Amino acid sequence: MKRNGFSRHNKQRWQCLQCRTTYGWTNQENTRHRTGIWFERWVIEGYGLRQLSFQSGRSIRTMQRIISRSLERSPAEIQPTNTDHILFDGTFIYRRMVGVMVVMDGNRHELIAGAYGLKESYHDLARFFGDIRAQGCHPRSATVDGNTGAILALKSVWPTITIQRCLVHIQRQGLMWCRQQPKRTDAKKLRALFLVVANIHTTEERDHFLRQLASWEERYGGRIASSQETGWVFSDLKRARSMLIKALPHMFHYLNDPAIPWNTNGLEGYFSRLKSRYRQHRGLAQYHRKEYFNWYFYLCRR
Repeated sequence: MKRNGFSRHNKQRWQCLQCRTTYGWTNQENTRHRTGIWFERWVIEGYGLRQLSFQSGRSIRTMQRIISRSLERSPAEIQPTNTDHILFDGTFIYRRMVGVMVVMDGNRHELIAGAYGLKESYHDLARFFGDIRAQGCHPRSATVDGNTGAILALKSVWPTITIQRCLVHIQRQGLMWCRQQPKRTDAKKLRALFLVVANIHTTEERDHFLRQLASWEERYGGRIASSQETGWVFSDLKRARSMLIKALPHMFHYLNDPAIPWNTNGLEGYFSRLKSRYRQHRGLAQYHRKEYFNWYFYLCRR
């Protein structure tokens, strides 16, 4: 083999001394590494093709090829780190048909695992959590929004796990059902209880809240539960009461262990950024969407 001049791109060419074939060396891995920065900016920053074309000096068609080739490859699998406390929540990307599920470290707010295309059903979530457990993750607590399927799936995969209900979700849903300016006395008093749910930081405040709730339940709860009234306002009041009573066993674990997160706000912020980036690529082909979200989970861990 000997040197044989240069190509039109000023790259060294070589010639085989036996067969006289000429060729040039290319390093595909190095090419992917050099062009990968534009794909990462497309995913992480949400830049469009025109912006990337201007930044890189390459044509829009070249940017399209770089992105398409990257989406045809799957990222390296995220290895879940073992942590004591996790956050779990899901969000819908397209109406209530396609969802994204994410598990995050409760203290560091770093993504542990994510999946696109799952439903918030027991079977899908049990399989999702089972994969995480198989990779060595054994949390002691999970903070969730109250989805029944998620709680049952968590308990089936990790039987001893402590379930902490997100107090922000309880407060927000309860205030919505009680209305902003309720006319009923029982609704007004229940709304006042929901207003303090997310501000309970000590066992004394918890005990005071429980006494107030017990007093409200003794005065209004039985009548509300037995009433046959079916109006919208009353039905929502009934839902608010039922939700709060059912959530009580899982509301205050964080007071016994301060490391347990009492809300899923870290995940809400993550979903907000994810949706913002995804909307900037709303023309993304359907067969590329799963890989897009896999790459987002891989590149954006926080």
